Amino acid sequence: MNKVITDGLQLTPSPFEEGLDQWSSGNGTPGSDTYDGVVNAAYVAADADFGGCLELQKLDNTQKLRFMGQTPILPGCYLQVRARIKAISGALPTVRVAGWAGQANNSHLSGVVETGTSTTLASYGQVVEVTAIVGTGSRSGVDMPWGLAADHGHFGLDLIGPNGGVVRIDDIEITDITSAFLRDMISLVDVTDFGAIGDGVHDNAAAFEAADAAADGRRVLVPEGEFYLAETVSMDNEVVYEGTLSMPTDKMLLMRRNFNFPAYAAAFGDEELAFKKAFQALLNNVDHESLDLRGRMITVTKPIDMQAAVPNRSSYATRRVIRNGQFSAVGGAAWDTETVSSQATYDSSDPRRLRNVANIANIPIGALVEGSGVGREIYVRAKNTGAGELTLNAPLYDAVGTQNFTFKDFKYLLDFSGFSQLSKFGMTEVEVQCNSHCSALRLPSAGTVFSLDHCFISRPKDRGITSIGSGCQGILVDNCQFLSAEEPLDVPDRSSVAINVNANDAKLRNNRASKFRHFALLAGANNTVIGNHFFQGDSIANGVRTAGLVLTNTYCSTTVSDNYVDNCFVEWTNEQDPTPDFSSGFSFSALSITDNVFLSGEVAPWFSYIVVKPYGTGHFLNGVTVSGNKFRSINGFIDRAERVDTSFSGLDFSRSKMVFFEGNTFHGITSPAASPLRLEYTQGSAATTWTIDTDGQLPFEGHARKVDAITALGPISTSGGSKRYAMPYAEVEQGSGKDRVKLNWQDAVKGEVQVIVRVDR
Repeated sequence: MNKVITDGLQLTPSPFEEGLDQWSSGNGTPGSDTYDGVVNAAYVAADADFGGCLELQKLDNTQKLRFMGQTPILPGCYLQVRARIKAISGALPTVRVAGWAGQANNSHLSGVVETGTSTTLASYGQVVEVTAIVGTGSRSGVDMPWGLAADHGHFGLDLIGPNGGVVRIDDIEITDITSAFLRDMISLVDVTDFGAIGDGVHDNAAAFEAADAAADGRRVLVPEGEFYLAETVSMDNEVVYEGTLSMPTDKMLLMRRNFNFPAYAAAFGDEELAFKKAFQALLNNVDHESLDLRGRMITVTKPIDMQAAVPNRSSYATRRVIRNGQFSAVGGAAWDTETVSSQATYDSSDPRRLRNVANIANIPIGALVEGSGVGREIYVRAKNTGAGELTLNAPLYDAVGTQNFTFKDFKYLLDFSGFSQLSKFGMTEVEVQCNSHCSALRLPSAGTVFSLDHCFISRPKDRGITSIGSGCQGILVDNCQFLSAEEPLDVPDRSSVAINVNANDAKLRNNRASKFRHFALLAGANNTVIGNHFFQGDSIANGVRTAGLVLTNTYCSTTVSDNYVDNCFVEWTNEQDPTPDFSSGFSFSALSITDNVFLSGEVAPWFSYIVVKPYGTGHFLNGVTVSGNKFRSINGFIDRAERVDTSFSGLDFSRSKMVFFEGNTFHGITSPAASPLRLEYTQGSAATTWTIDTDGQLPFEGHARKVDAITALGPISTSGGSKRYAMPYAEVEQGSGKDRVKLNWQDAVKGEVQVIVRVDR
C-alpha cells in the first residue's frame, strides 16, 4: 500500500531552491516566521554532496526547520521523514527529525511525541542521514505515533546542542513506507519472505515452518505457485492459500489452527487428495477430534483406501469423527467389480478357512464368497498367499470338500478394510452418494464401536456398509437413511444389502432403509434393533418378499422392538454354523420381538413376518418372546404371521421351552397365533374323551405341549342331565400333528370349557 501511488498524494516537501519562504523557523503553521531573507540561512546552488541545499547557522537553543505545507496523516498510513546533513564549521550540533502535529481544525495536537532519535554530528564534511517514522498507530519502529486525532503535520528538523555552528541540509524527503508495516497490519506472514519457492521442485518445508514460527498468531500466506514439501510440516497458525502444495504420500500437513476440509482443498487443489491428507492429519495429532467437511461435497473418481492414506498407521484407537459433508462418486472403470473363480477345499473342523486355494494371488481381501453351502455375507477377511489359505469372516454351513468358489470384490467409496484395527471411529451428518457406481463403506478387519449418526447411504451399487471381520464389534448406526439403487426392480431381482454385522453388540436405531434385498444381516449376539423403518415391496400382485432383517446366530440374544417392518420379514437362521445339525447348546434362543408394526400388501398367501429357517436337524425354540406386535396384511389375506421354512429341516417342537407369543394383534391373517392359547370348546354329546384341536393357532404350528388351565363354562352334565363336578385329566401332543389336547372325564359328559394350551413346557 502506497498513498502516493494509490491516491496521488504529494508528500515530499518543496525543494529549497523553490524559495525559503516555504520553510519556517517556527512550527510551520500559517503566520510563523520563515527563513526567507534572514541572515543565518541561504540557499547554496552547487554543493559537492547535495547539489542544491540549505546552509543554516544555529543561533537558537532549538533551531527549528519546518515545512510550511501540510503533510496529511491518514489512518493506517506510515510516513518516513528523511534528511541528510553535514557540518561545515563551528560547533558541532545534534540533529533530529521533528514535526508539529495538527488536528482537522488546525489546532495543535498535544500529548504526542513530535521528535525522532537525536544524532550528534561528529566531524566536518561527513554526510549524516537522520530519519523518523510518523503514523497513527503505535507500532514497533514508529517514532512518532500520533493516533487518529492527527490530521496533518509540518515536518522538518531540530538542531540542538551548542550554538554557532554552520550546517548544510539536503532537500528533505517524506515517503510512504506503509508497506514495511503491511505484514503486521493485516496479520499476514508470506512464506516467500522465508525462502519458499513455488516451482513445484524446491523443498519448502523449512521455509513454511520458519514462517509459522514468525507468525505468532497471525495468518501465514502461501502465494500463487506450487510449493513442494518434502517433509511433514506442522502449522500452528492459520494458513491462507493462493497457491497449492504437493508432498509425498507418507508426509503430512498438520494444520492445527484451520483444520477442516476446505482448508486442505485449498492447499492441494484436488478434492480427493485433500481429503486423504486431511484424514491423514486427523489420525496424527492435529489437536482435533473431528474432520469437519464444512458442508462440502467431495467428488470421488475411484475407491479411497483409507489406510493407504495414513501409511504410518495400520491401527488406531482414539476417538475420531468425520462430519458434515458429502461424498459423490462419478462413473468410471475404477468402480468395476472384480470377479475371480477359484477352486478351494473346506473342512468344518477349521470352519473359517479355505485351503489349497488356486489362483489365490488374484483374490482380494474383502471379496464376497459365493458357492454351494455358503451362507449370505461371507467375506475374505485375510489371506496367506504362500500357504494358499483364505480366512473367512464366518463359517460355511455345507461346503465340506473341494469345489469352485466365486469371489466378488465390490468397490467401496470409503474403504477402511486396510486397517488391522480401528476403534472409536465415527461419521456424523455425512452423505455417501454412491450414485449406483459403487458401494459405500467397508469396515476395518477389527475394532470396536464404529459409529454412524444422521448419515445417508445413497444408492449403493451392491452394499451399503460391509463388515469383513470384527471391525463391527459394538457398531452404532443411529438416525441414518439407506436409499437403495434397486428401487425400480422387482423384489427377486434385487441383490443389494444395506448392512451386515459379524460381531456382537450391534445397535441399529431409528434408521430408514428402502427397497434393498436385505436391510441388515446380523451374525453376532446381543443386538439391539429399535425404531427402524425398512421396506422392500414392489407392485407385483401376490409377489414374493425377501427378509428385511436376517439373524444368523441361533443364540442371538437380540431385541427387535418398535420397528416398522414393511413388506419384508425377520428371518432367523443358522446358516453360518459349520455343523448345522443340533448337537449341543441352546438352539434357537434368546430372541425378543416386541411392539413392532408388521405390514404387507399384495403378497403371496404363504408370506409370513417372522420366519425361522433351520439349516440342520434337531433344533428347537428356547426362550423366545413375540409380544405387542401389530400384524396386518392389506389387499389379500396371508395364512400366518409366523412360520418355519423347512427347506433344510423343521423344528423339533417336542423340545420347545419358554415361548411367549402373546398380546399381538392380527388383521388380514387367517390363523392368528398365541401361546398361551385360550380355546373355548363345546362338547355337544356326552363322551368320556373330548378332543380339542388347536387349529394351527399355536406359534409356528407347534405342538400342544402343556395345558395351563381347564375352566368349565357352565354345568358339565351327563346325557341325562345330571351334573358332574369331577375334573378331567389332560393328554397333550395328541393327533398326527401333535397339536391336539384330550380331556378325559370320569363319566361320559357334555358341556363347554375354556382351555389354556401352551406350545412349550
